[in-house]
Amino acid sequence: MADAKVIPFGEEPRSRRAARLGGAAGAGGGASKAAKDAAAKRAQGRAKSASSKSASSQSGSSQSGSGQQSLSSVPDQPDGSRDNGTGDARNPDPAAPDAAPSHPSQAGAAGSDGVQNENETGPEAEADAEARPVAGPWDRRLAHGLAFLRRRVTGDYEVDEFGYDKELTDQVLMSLIRPLYENYFRVEVKGVENIPTDGGALVVSNHSGTLPLDGLMMQVAVHDNHPAGRHLRLLAADLVFMLPVVNELARKAGHTLACAEDAERLLQRGEIVGVMPEGFKGLGKPFGERYKLQRFGRGGFVSTALRHGVPIVPCSIVGAEEIYPMLGNSKTLARLLGFPYFPITPTFPWLGPLGALPLPTKWTIQFGEPIPTDGYPPEAAEDPMLMFNLTDQVREQIQHTLYKLLVQRRSVFF
Repeated sequence: MADAKVIPFGEEPRSRRAARLGGAAGAGGGASKAAKDAAAKRAQGRAKSASSKSASSQSGSSQSGSGQQSLSSVPDQPDGSRDNGTGDARNPDPAAPDAAPSHPSQAGAAGSDGVQNENETGPEAEADAEARPVAGPWDRRLAHGLAFLRRRVTGDYEVDEFGYDKELTDQVLMSLIRPLYENYFRVEVKGVENIPTDGGALVVSNHSGTLPLDGLMMQVAVHDNHPAGRHLRLLAADLVFMLPVVNELARKAGHTLACAEDAERLLQRGEIVGVMPEGFKGLGKPFGERYKLQRFGRGGFVSTALRHGVPIVPCSIVGAEEIYPMLGNSKTLARLLGFPYFPITPTFPWLGPLGALPLPTKWTIQFGEPIPTDGYPPEAAEDPMLMFNLTDQVREQIQHTLYKLLVQRRSVFF
């Protein structure tokens, strides 16, 4: 009987205890499927280990016996414990409490009273997530468009004292001009960081092209490329606000009358103001005088900048002179129509409305280094000599930049 197994009375095999615990937990609804699978795998591993140890014990007793018939081995405990040859079984103390669950999920299942974790993920949760509709880019655009139309219909939008409608400009007007800016003229912008990120500033630019498309391209350049996303408020001629439809669109886009009073009010509010001092003299000059700056008026923009101490940012635009090569000017038609000039180009008026299509030239817009004015006293705005010198300085800087850009340009169209 040396090989007999001694099973203490009342000791329940661990496999049955694990099964009982698992069954109780399953009846309570708290044990997870992963915990049950792990317990079953551990039980099978212990059974295989016990079988291998029993086989090795039988072979050892048959080899060392003196011809006596060996006793059949008592089946091993599920936990792998067996007799050590002295009659003592390596079993835990019968009085010892049941072993703690081997996996934290068992303990959680035993004490959860059938309440599952609400954060538990599974196939059902994944199916719900897949079934939930995901808004695409076109859906978002449609939603934004409908919201925009609702605000326009209900009047839930803001317009400043000059008529500037920021929402309409950002979402509609800029979107209409941007294809011309990006794909047709392929505008290249340089030095936009020279425009201040906050506070007022006066952007002074050359003017050309027969039609004032250069002002619109400059406005898009500042809007789309400035790091702070600033808006350029252009000063326009009286004729712009006398034309139907154009008048309303110009006001909505932030343009205002080219006068000192409006410019000063905008600068007081910290806006970026754009001015083209050449006026119609630069816009309607012959093609033979392209990129030669005309007179910059009487220096009124310099006086405005000195009064408010804002910097003057010179701007040079290359590419606008060639969109409508102006070969002549019909002064008679200009007087009849009330225009400052009536252009005659290689395509207009010979091709009718098609002649109004601009040539696809390659544009470059460069903003130069700002000229500070905050170091001058307030009475400097009344000094004609100082205004003349600053006006000439701005003009010379723009002209020099134009010549430099023309030298760097490879072609009019590329």
